[in-house]
Amino acid sequence: MTVPFPTLLSFGHGYSARALARVLLPAGWRVIGTTRTEAKAEALAAEGVEPLIWPGADMRPALAAATHLLISTAPDDEGDPVLGELMEDVARAADHLDWVGYLSTTGVYGDHGGGWVDEETPLAPTTRRGHQRVTAEAQWRSLAEMAGLPLHIFRLAGIYGPGRGPFAKVRAGTARRIVKPNQVFSRIHVDDIAQVLAASILRPDPGAVYNVCDDEAAPPEDVLAHAAGLLGVALPAAEDYATAEMTPMARSFYAESKRVRNDRMKEALGVSLIYPTYREGLAALLALEENGAAQGAK
Repeated sequence: MTVPFPTLLSFGHGYSARALARVLLPAGWRVIGTTRTEAKAEALAAEGVEPLIWPGADMRPALAAATHLLISTAPDDEGDPVLGELMEDVARAADHLDWVGYLSTTGVYGDHGGGWVDEETPLAPTTRRGHQRVTAEAQWRSLAEMAGLPLHIFRLAGIYGPGRGPFAKVRAGTARRIVKPNQVFSRIHVDDIAQVLAASILRPDPGAVYNVCDDEAAPPEDVLAHAAGLLGVALPAAEDYATAEMTPMARSFYAESKRVRNDRMKEALGVSLIYPTYREGLAALLALEENGAAQGAK
């Protein structure tokens, strides 16, 4: 099947996928993105993305037009909702898809007490979300093997970027510095996610799995302290994780501690991180916020 230009069909076109679209659209790509509401569809259209409200829309024309497929939809206990509804249609599209990317999470590795994991580490999630991702990954692998899909799995660390930084809460005095001994997280700036996905599209390697994270796993209290220092405000008081009042969802983020290796991402895809650690990332976010405030004041 021949198409006039590359077309990305993005299921669950959210924060990370929108960053990728900002890379692809100026290069002449067509981007079709699914979302659940009219309001979000209007926002995507304003960014140059062709929106489809799904579930609901007939996805067969978009799948027929796609050369590349990105899956960002959140799984449930049954696995990935795209395959739950559209498995046969996706399988039929395999003959004209050059690349399929599934966005998973480093949560599939479970808790390693602050130790290192890489792409060969056995999957042993401890959270419900992690188990759901393991199920979804297995479903996509199975379909890829059966239908010949050029599948790539990206296990993303904690995502931050514009609109998802700590500064608003630190300024407002609502940030909480929860301290749990030996607790470390790996992180990744959304712009680095976009460049990793774009690099993979240029260098397809069906079956590949990539950890997508920066170079320094760090305790969350260190990141918060650095943000407070950049703003020149007082550091929030420390709270002991064991006694802090937290929602079950918030507490679940502290259930696992690990350091994630990113060597394969760099070596196989030739990626040089824009933001190698949270320090560069937070500095860039603050500069962006201050520049936006200055522009708004004019």
